Amino acid sequence: MNGPVEMVEFESMLLTKYTLDPRFRSGNGLLERSAYLLLSRIEVAGPQSIRQFGDALRLDASTLNRQTRAMLRDRLVERIPDPDGGIARKFQLTETGRRLLHAARAVHLDGMNRIMADWSAADITAFAAYLRRFNLGIERLDGRGWPRPDTRETTPANPR
Repeated sequence: MNGPVEMVEFESMLLTKYTLDPRFRSGNGLLERSAYLLLSRIEVAGPQSIRQFGDALRLDASTLNRQTRAMLRDRLVERIPDPDGGIARKFQLTETGRRLLHAARAVHLDGMNRIMADWSAADITAFAAYLRRFNLGIERLDGRGWPRPDTRETTPANPR
């Protein structure tokens, strides 16, 4: 490792490995990774269309149709007319979807609490701020933001 950027690249590679490795995922059997991501987006940003999902995730409609069909089958979402009057129908959380999303999130948070059990509150706060800053930098370069529960803002901002 030559420098700090190389260390960040290496550690982020490992983070991806751990989040994709079934031993380190939630393991709760409640939600597929794609459902967790899509339901989380709906919870923060409100009802979403296939096109909105595609724009946000850079996925094609066929992939998203398959994923949303599975969520409809499992009654995690329901289709509704566009609340803004648009033509496309949108997906919104059902009570089942909300309940399973919150249960899956609780499992994720439990795992994170166990990982950071010996961290100080200040260290966790600093780590969260750096992760947010890192993600905002990615969003700025990508030209598209991700909604956050604390602001409902999706426009990439200057993270400094």
